[in-house]
Amino acid sequence: MFILNGISSTRTGRYILRRAFSVEDPSLNKNFAGILFKNPVGLGAGFDKNALYLQSLEALGFGFIEIGTVTPLAQAGNPKPRLFRLKKDRALINRMGFNNHGVDKISERLKKWKEKSAESGNGRLKIGGNIGKNKLTPNENAWQDYTICFEKLFPWVDYFVVNVSSPNTPGLRELQEKESLRVILTKLQDLNRKQQIQKPLFLKISPDLSNFQLDDVIELSEEIHLDGLVVCNTTISRDGLNSPSEKLERIGAGGLSGGPLKKKSTEFIQYIGQKTNHRIPIIGSGGIHSADDAKEKTTAGAGLIQIWTGFIYEGPGLVREILNAQSLKLKA
Repeated sequence: MFILNGISSTRTGRYILRRAFSVEDPSLNKNFAGILFKNPVGLGAGFDKNALYLQSLEALGFGFIEIGTVTPLAQAGNPKPRLFRLKKDRALINRMGFNNHGVDKISERLKKWKEKSAESGNGRLKIGGNIGKNKLTPNENAWQDYTICFEKLFPWVDYFVVNVSSPNTPGLRELQEKESLRVILTKLQDLNRKQQIQKPLFLKISPDLSNFQLDDVIELSEEIHLDGLVVCNTTISRDGLNSPSEKLERIGAGGLSGGPLKKKSTEFIQYIGQKTNHRIPIIGSGGIHSADDAKEKTTAGAGLIQIWTGFIYEGPGLVREILNAQSLKLKA
């Protein structure tokens, strides 16, 4: 990423990257949740946590980048090592722990990037702000952390994602319970409605929810008029993996992403679509390593897709592969 960032720092470098990886096709434009995306392929939160590489990532052809997870105060995250490859499963385990530079520094960085993009005539890349709470903030005060991040990022992002589903912050997933979630989402929607122009608000959900919990999320999403769901975050399950159990024991705790998550993510997308008659917009994420995997998500009901682990394993050409396949389908 550092090499790509260096290449993209010049106009010639950005031109070379765009020629190699981008697909410029107006038929790929996607109107989703009131936002016009130049294409439906995004990079999920957790890769560019601090909005450091937006110029490079835009040149690689993404339609949108989700930065964060952002917390009010900077925090170092969990001790290293905290990111592990499971090559036999085309998967990753991470326990990063919301390491980020804090909302003030990230907001200032986004402000400068937006101003620079406007001056250059670019600015088609959409930015999502994935927000969370600091590790030391007690759950009963978590809503305050989410509102702080919402207010400070509001001028600089195009949409928000509420992250209560990461397994790497102690107690965070307890906020997925209906009443805890209602407090956070209601506060954020109240703030949103006070703005002259509102911005879409999404909730990122865990693949480890029971059907009962998932039904609660669906009911609450419709009650509070959320703009959509990101389906889904990493899993704590280790079922059905090809990697040896000894390796998994050495790695220890963390969220699993990649190939093993593909089936569960697609099932959740289908379930939500069937339950709501596709009333809730969905960003599909989990196990996308090919154009066929992306098609599986959109066929199940996702309007946009995000890659992350697939980007690590398959490289930046994955974006082009998916977009070329979608472009051909639209023109067929």
